[in-house]
Amino acid sequence: MNKLTKIGLSALCGSLASISAVNAGSIEVTGSALVTYTTLGGQVTGNPIGMATGLTFTGNGELDGGQTFSVAIAQTNKAAYSSANITLNTNSAGTFKLSSAEGGAGIGGYDDNMPTAWEEVWDTGITTNANFQKGVSGSTNISWKSPKVAGTTFQIAYAPANDGSSNVIQDVSGVESIFGSGYSVVLDTGTSDGAINFFVGGSKTELDSKLQGALRDLSGDHEEAVVGLQFKFGPVALGGQISGERLRTRALNTAEYYGNSSWGIAFNVNDDLSVSYSEARHLQTKTKKVQTSSDDYTPKSWMRGDSIQVAYTIGGVGLKFARTSYDNTTFSFDAKVPRESQIVAVSLAF
Repeated sequence: MNKLTKIGLSALCGSLASISAVNAGSIEVTGSALVTYTTLGGQVTGNPIGMATGLTFTGNGELDGGQTFSVAIAQTNKAAYSSANITLNTNSAGTFKLSSAEGGAGIGGYDDNMPTAWEEVWDTGITTNANFQKGVSGSTNISWKSPKVAGTTFQIAYAPANDGSSNVIQDVSGVESIFGSGYSVVLDTGTSDGAINFFVGGSKTELDSKLQGALRDLSGDHEEAVVGLQFKFGPVALGGQISGERLRTRALNTAEYYGNSSWGIAFNVNDDLSVSYSEARHLQTKTKKVQTSSDDYTPKSWMRGDSIQVAYTIGGVGLKFARTSYDNTTFSFDAKVPRESQIVAVSLAF
């Protein structure tokens, strides 16, 4: 998959035209296409051929003093818009960004950063119920990222209401949600040559006691956290990370905690060919099933997956293969049905 730069949606037709004419800026269009042939073990697949296309429109401009800004929009397959950002890059005060719809601000950009030749373990054709820690990135938010100092950056993102909404101009979400304001912070540090990278982040979102009733634990906020470490030795990249989430649920037999761990190793054979092996493990912990002394316990269930991948790139054309296996994709406590997938893909970037 060609991971497109995802920025901006606000008044594209008017704003970008104005930017180009008045501020001597520019607009650029890039795109991608992906064709896949997917085989799923133990499932009814029907037609195995799939395709997706995407376009990204990016406008750039410059302010007095050399500060720059960018406004762009990513259009994914079948005219569906994905993430959007408006970014201001200052000379010395860092980067300010307005993000909408999974813009990756805060810990949302660190859900799974492990080395792979192509995709994450859980994104290779098998439908899973993995729950990843996103912080405020699923709601319209404002973030600030510090300038890099000795290989280290600090980022903070804030959403006035972390309700999963992405609003158009002069509008509000109008969503009655148990989630109030939220924020997330990330510290990302490493060596100047990129050989070592360490990141740690956390997020908190207020829970509205007026709407929670007996279904939420009023003793704290909705909490998420992530930590990871990566190494690069010449053509080899190796890394691992863990993340967790506490939902503060009080309803019986309902998900209360989620946890994820992943690791991967990738080897760049040359500039065109890379191979990788990666694993992912996901935990779901539920509240007690019943409030009796005879059956008063906390159910836990694990889901596990691994993937072998190969990617070969020739200019703007990529040939990719992934073989993935997963166990217990529904977090079942009894029937842990294994799943397998094999994907052959051709990607085009233009």
